Amino acid sequence: MAQGAEGAPVSRGGAKEMTRSHVIENWDPEDDAQWESGGRKTAMRNLYWSVFAEHVGFSVWTLFAVMVLFMPEDVYGLDAPDKFLVSAVVTLTGAFLRIPYTLATATFGGRNWTMFSAFVLLIPAGAMLWIMANPGQPLWLYLVVGALAGLGGANFASSMTNINAFFPQRMKGWALGLNAGGGNLGVATIQVVGLLVIAVAGNRSPHWVIAVYLVLLVVAGIGAALKMDNLEHHSVDVASMKDVSTDRDGWVLSLLYIGTFGSFIGFSFAFGQMLTMTFTGNGQSPADAALHAAQITFLGPLLGSLTRMMGGRLSDRFGGARVTLVTFLAMAVTTVALIVTSSIQAADGGRLSGGALVLFFVAFLTLFALTGMGNASVYKMIPSVYEARSHGLDLPEAARAAWSRAHSGALIGVAGAVGAFGGFLINMTLRSSYQSSGSATSAFVVFTVFYVVAAVITWTVYLRRPTAAKSGPVRATVAGGAAPEKTRAGAGGAEAGGATEEAVPTAR
Repeated sequence: MAQGAEGAPVSRGGAKEMTRSHVIENWDPEDDAQWESGGRKTAMRNLYWSVFAEHVGFSVWTLFAVMVLFMPEDVYGLDAPDKFLVSAVVTLTGAFLRIPYTLATATFGGRNWTMFSAFVLLIPAGAMLWIMANPGQPLWLYLVVGALAGLGGANFASSMTNINAFFPQRMKGWALGLNAGGGNLGVATIQVVGLLVIAVAGNRSPHWVIAVYLVLLVVAGIGAALKMDNLEHHSVDVASMKDVSTDRDGWVLSLLYIGTFGSFIGFSFAFGQMLTMTFTGNGQSPADAALHAAQITFLGPLLGSLTRMMGGRLSDRFGGARVTLVTFLAMAVTTVALIVTSSIQAADGGRLSGGALVLFFVAFLTLFALTGMGNASVYKMIPSVYEARSHGLDLPEAARAAWSRAHSGALIGVAGAVGAFGGFLINMTLRSSYQSSGSATSAFVVFTVFYVVAAVITWTVYLRRPTAAKSGPVRATVAGGAAPEKTRAGAGGAEAGGATEEAVPTAR
């Protein structure tokens, strides 16, 4: 929104002028006068189209997870380890590209990059359409198409960075939470589309699923071109990204996010395939197995997306570290149940029925729900940790607040990339397990151990109270209910929770 020399809004067409040029100069969402005179409307319009584009991007990212329902091994020539490998490559590409995508909006503009990131996904979607219509292709071609689909996973980073710049500090938590949750729902949405196609046209008509998303990608790109805006002088703090990449809290919180979001996206790829193998092992035809798997698969990502909001509210009330601790412990218990069902299935030649089959469904869906809660609680810990640490720095108030916001925002981007890498690890571990034993038992053992380790780390770093205060660096309560001050930056808000003390470095 154009402003005069003193920052007051200038009556020169307001939102209409801004819509025509799609470039906003002197944007300051903290300016209440600007915000109320049209800024709110502009920010909300950009938010809605960002959510839509990110939602479709997540769907294309997980397109292969739906296509496996249409890919019987005797037709496409891919066995279970091959499919897990392709899924791993898709998640790996999405993880690596999140860092450059974080920087892209500042370089090219939020509107311009949203347009590009939507239209470029027409390439993997079109390639997937061709490869599904021509079965029997070599594995490397599936890997290439899967790697291109990973572009959809990177949309999250650019979308979050862009929307973060549009909203005032008091609304960032809500706006980023909506943006993240709306994007995550894309994983469930494409699986519902897959279910409808299988129910109506059978498991040999994957082109209808892809056709829907070819249209939606065009709508997202055109919508971004017509309705979104670029912010002049929008920048990303690269120095802060470098700082958090070498910071202890940056590493610890990123590791925790591997356990939560990595599990969410990794199991989103794997769940449908594991269900299909289970139903096929029970004697169903490939068509029936695909239909029955599709009827259940979407529930996992849907629960994980919805409980992300619940996890945010629980973290507000009890603290993010406490919620994260309980979440990891519950995830460990849930994977123990999956170890039991997988062992029963392996012992019975791939069959799983009765109470064991019900336990498999309930445990997996519970695991999805827990990953959503953990996604929110870890992201709520990030701003609280850096806000608390900033109070131990010898800086003026404005500089202290800027340090906290810059490092919180930087870690949100970095942790998003590192967390997505967990999806790669999930699928590679499952692939190795099926290759070595023909079952997922050993993979679930690995996951259980990781969740227990993550719980111990959460307790040790962010919840355990030292028995005695030690002399040395300035100390500040972090991640706790008694954090010095709430901050609302991050994909779900503010207070992280816990009751630990953290050594805070002296400002240099």
